[in-house]
Amino acid sequence: MRLPGMSQPFLLAPIAEYAPGPPGAQLRLAVLGARGVGKSAMIVRFLTKRFIGDYEPNTGNLYSRLVHLEGDHVAVQIQDTPGCIQVQEDCVQVLDSLSRYLKWAEGFLLVYSITDYCSYQSIQPLYHHIRKVHPDARTPIIIVGNKADLLHARQVQMKEGLRLANELGSLFLEISTSDDFQGVCDVFQYLCKEVSKAQHAGSMDRRRSSIIPRPKSPNMQDLKRRFKQALSSKVK
Repeated sequence: MRLPGMSQPFLLAPIAEYAPGPPGAQLRLAVLGARGVGKSAMIVRFLTKRFIGDYEPNTGNLYSRLVHLEGDHVAVQIQDTPGCIQVQEDCVQVLDSLSRYLKWAEGFLLVYSITDYCSYQSIQPLYHHIRKVHPDARTPIIIVGNKADLLHARQVQMKEGLRLANELGSLFLEISTSDDFQGVCDVFQYLCKEVSKAQHAGSMDRRRSSIIPRPKSPNMQDLKRRFKQALSSKVK
């Protein structure tokens, strides 16, 4: 399954650190999901084209890069997040520990592994938690089923991912980070496009709200009527 508008090849510019600018000067993305679903591998695959299978548990790395996106150089910040999301009784408390990432980011990838049903179950509460922080429906959220190459170990069927995405009103894609570089790029590219559109729409809204309404022109007929009334009263 391909994302809409992804027919053109996507090329990455050489990766280079850049000094983060003010909010709005870059696209701020966050990748969230349970432990072991491949969040770090997805980000590194997108930025370097390389696949690295094993990672130390991360504590929330932030990647700041310039990438070449559809003919333009775009400043992108991608927040990797700790895999501390589990389906349990105190799930809301666990999610609250990620609130600073949710408030910071403008677009989200929610990742589960098709080989881990528990990671799939964590997507819905995580989605609702994001919507509490970002009630504006324009904030883009994409659900990603990773490790699609491990069909022999599949625990989550594609139709389950589609059903969940339809219920939440989100876009859904299954990918293999290890085997499908283009699929990973498509996901990030589409998310970048949606965040850029949301930024533009928000800027337009702020611009409209900042415009001072023009005073209404005086009603000339009413002025003439009042003037005649004033004259007649003086004559009397």
